[in-house]
Amino acid sequence: MSASSRPLLEVRHLATEFDTEQGVARALDDISFRLEAGETLGIVGESGCGKSVTSLSIMRLLPKPAGRIVGGEVIFDGQDLLQLSPDAMHGIRGNRIAMIFQEPMTALNPVYRVGHQLEEALLLHKPELDERQRRDACIGMLEKVGIPAPERRLKEYPHQLSGGMRQRVMIAMALLCDPDILIADEPTTALDVTIQAQILQLLRDLQRENGMSIIFITHDFGVIAEICDRVVVMYGGRIIEQAEILELFDHPLHPYTRGLLQAIPKLDTEPKSLLKTIPGMVPSLLDFPPGCRFQNRCEFAEPRCREETPPLLGEGHQVRCFRAEEFR
Repeated sequence: MSASSRPLLEVRHLATEFDTEQGVARALDDISFRLEAGETLGIVGESGCGKSVTSLSIMRLLPKPAGRIVGGEVIFDGQDLLQLSPDAMHGIRGNRIAMIFQEPMTALNPVYRVGHQLEEALLLHKPELDERQRRDACIGMLEKVGIPAPERRLKEYPHQLSGGMRQRVMIAMALLCDPDILIADEPTTALDVTIQAQILQLLRDLQRENGMSIIFITHDFGVIAEICDRVVVMYGGRIIEQAEILELFDHPLHPYTRGLLQAIPKLDTEPKSLLKTIPGMVPSLLDFPPGCRFQNRCEFAEPRCREETPPLLGEGHQVRCFRAEEFR
């Protein structure tokens, strides 16, 4: 493959485990996907399916000593991030690959002013800037993300800002060093729909301006449809389907993906009618059933599904299901 056709980021067979009091939990099992330059890739699935662990594994931010990567590669710009020294990874994290964490109130330090926390990224990755240049860069980025009176906001503490404002500060912090990749871990979950729409539009505008790639992690298919080019669907620590966004919505092939899409309320749904749900619960990381991990909740499961693990097959549209052909 030529350098020009090489993806910006390629995750290959990533596997991550956690030590727990009950035993070893395999949180990620054989995760593989690509991210092209300028693309927005959505990762969607229920809570506990491995979405956030995927992002933390890429960034090498797993909690220690419990979490560890036990297999795979994360190829960024031709080098495997999992093989880099801590110092080399430190130079990439927050600089070339940045992350917006899930809850801005806990991600921001409550005892430091906003300006101090913003400048910290520049002190780490752009030490050549003097104090005035750092301040001007922070003010400019706060303006860019739509925060009014940015000079005043620099002197305020996180608790003095609304949830939407704090999320904008997190976006500004992530973008200060002009990263190649932005990982957004459920950045709109705790926000009302109006602020959510503003944040999504902001990310689209900044991506158009900077040309960066985005990995957008969420459990909301509505958000996925709004912002993503391609989508990866996860279940039980595995990728069970991935495709272009329109292809996935028009032709979902995995029973789990079909169930998620059928559970979305529609305008033509009869008022006060029950929403369609997927029966059962996601199995424990310590107690996955043999074979397909969705088989205990799947209405199409057959004996083979309870004994063999289906491979992830396909070219543009990949699916991990023995009966996928029936849904094409």
